Amino acid sequence: MYGGAINRLALAHDYLLVLRGAERTFAAMADTWPGAPIATLLYDEEATEGRFSGHPVTTSPLQRLGLTQRSFRRLLPVFPTAVRRLDLSDFDCVVSSSSAFAHGVRPAPGARHVCYCHSPFRYAWHEQERALSEVPAVLRPALGLALRRHRAFDRRAAAGVDRYVANGEITRARIKRFWGRDAEILHPPVDVDRFHVAEPGDHVLFVGELVRHKRPEAAIAAAVAAGRQIKVVGAGPELERLRARYGGQAEFLDRVGDERIAGLYAQAAALVVPNVEEFGIAAVEAQAAGRPVIAVDAGGARETVVPGRTGVLVGENDPDGLTRALREDLSRFDPEEIRANARRFSRARFQARLRELVEETCASRAGR
Repeated sequence: MYGGAINRLALAHDYLLVLRGAERTFAAMADTWPGAPIATLLYDEEATEGRFSGHPVTTSPLQRLGLTQRSFRRLLPVFPTAVRRLDLSDFDCVVSSSSAFAHGVRPAPGARHVCYCHSPFRYAWHEQERALSEVPAVLRPALGLALRRHRAFDRRAAAGVDRYVANGEITRARIKRFWGRDAEILHPPVDVDRFHVAEPGDHVLFVGELVRHKRPEAAIAAAVAAGRQIKVVGAGPELERLRARYGGQAEFLDRVGDERIAGLYAQAAALVVPNVEEFGIAAVEAQAAGRPVIAVDAGGARETVVPGRTGVLVGENDPDGLTRALREDLSRFDPEEIRANARRFSRARFQARLRELVEETCASRAGR
């Protein structure tokens, strides 16, 4: 029994190869049910800093290929099939955490399935053109076919989920538009007490995976145009190109641990969020350190940033908006007011509400 009235509960996540926003949210989910089994396509205990070592973890046969965060993308077309084959036949309740595939797990007949959705798979739905543009022209027909197959997989998977929970308004709207399913919103958790207020410098910060849809280059270019240094935290396929172009104007720090990122937030004048996030945990983490957020006025930023009080929101179609905001006096924001706003997204609140939602859906299966 893993807490509450639910027997035989299992957890599922796409893949556990790094510790970013979705994985940190899943860690809070896992801690809600200590010791509950976890099913995932791929698992790297060291890269996830041992956050899931207290749970028995089952992986797909793809684990034997030794894929890492840098190499897993080449097998994305086979992930839908692999996730359907994860064995969850012994469980009455499955709680999945999905950005692409995990909502497609196949519970036992009669079992309940609650999915916490970070986003429908962006490349298959709302960023198809971007996905196709990132591969050579000769490969685009094959990729287009894979994305069509994924959309069919998603529709079938969505029909089998008993309850969707979305991480924010933009995700809820996409779940409804793409899959015809309703969802309620539960914002992801942030360990607010892990962060602290300090005297900031004049530089700004970008935190995120260095992939095109995160738009790291927009953050760097805006900082350069505003005359500010920028520190870039993250890794990914764009790293070497960005380092070659902006090496003298930006400091690239790769991925960093929890203790260091807390200090980097506190020491920055602001965090820059140049892309539309479904939620954006980094924006809340920065606010937990008392630092304002300069973000695009769309998606999760509208739910986490209070304009003029905890940051600045700029028009999504305003190419110079980020630069203008970074030229402002960022010391005018009150760190304690910013930090108070971040407390709305505490880990304890998230876990309590998630448990309620899961028990509402799954408790009827207990003891059967």
